[in-house]
Amino acid sequence: MNAITEANRDGMVLLRGAEFWMGSEDFYPEEAPVRLANVGDFWIDERPVTNAQFARFVAETGHVTFAEKAPDPAQYPGMDPAMAKAGSAVFTPTRGPVDLGDPSQWWRFVFGADWRHPRGPDSAIDRLMDHPVVQIGYEDAAAYAAWAGKALPTEAEWEFAARGGLERAAYAWGEELEPGGRAMANTWRGDFPWRRKGPMGALTSKVGAYPANGYGLYDMIGNVWEWTTDWYAETTAATQDGCCGQPRARLADEAESYDPASPAVRIPRKVIKGGSHLCAPSYCRRYRPAARHPQAIDSPTSHIGFRCVVRA
Repeated sequence: MNAITEANRDGMVLLRGAEFWMGSEDFYPEEAPVRLANVGDFWIDERPVTNAQFARFVAETGHVTFAEKAPDPAQYPGMDPAMAKAGSAVFTPTRGPVDLGDPSQWWRFVFGADWRHPRGPDSAIDRLMDHPVVQIGYEDAAAYAAWAGKALPTEAEWEFAARGGLERAAYAWGEELEPGGRAMANTWRGDFPWRRKGPMGALTSKVGAYPANGYGLYDMIGNVWEWTTDWYAETTAATQDGCCGQPRARLADEAESYDPASPAVRIPRKVIKGGSHLCAPSYCRRYRPAARHPQAIDSPTSHIGFRCVVRA
């Protein structure tokens, strides 16, 4: 178990454990039902891990991320050999309105896309060192956490932190998405996926650019999705009080996390939380603490990052 020290608690906030209402019944079915969950005391990063922080980790360890490795066709039956090159998924805005039921309209696999080149080989992070690192697979986030003497949060810990002390509120700041017309998080404002208010640029924003929640935590909502340790399951299970390990609100195992829509693909999925700069009122209204989404552990993208915890 990781222990808090003066070295690894820098930039972290201590949250005292409590029972809280988790989930929602007002948006997407996988968030229901609303139920009581428990978390213990834990420290959590005030902000998502940045490019600068991840660069220090790579410099010290030599870590090579998942996106920087060419896939083994033997692990992906039916893969076109021409696709067996290092790369990752990159959001690409469309030229106009498209069918929002077809994400392939705005996602493309780009050879050479990785954390140093988040939008492809011609992109760079030189001017984005204070932005959240992206193109990070689950194993990369876990490796960073271990190096930092930390861990990744459970889904319950993450949601408890994101709520900032607001019980059963729709958003991390209350009941309105944009109170008084003010943007409270880096989400998509405009017509997704082709017209956005403000510059397209990197799409991510500097960490801490939007208001902190009630616990003093930044970017829990929007900017980038964040990995948790929980295997994804569509349905809820009884809450565990947890005599052995951290309590969780959903008790899924790896086998349950496989995508039932693709039975031949045996790639497990983890829960990601918080939504990203691509969440819009017309598409993916997951810019909320209760929102959750499955992500295959072998699928880094240009809108997924992470933050860490240390359990007290």
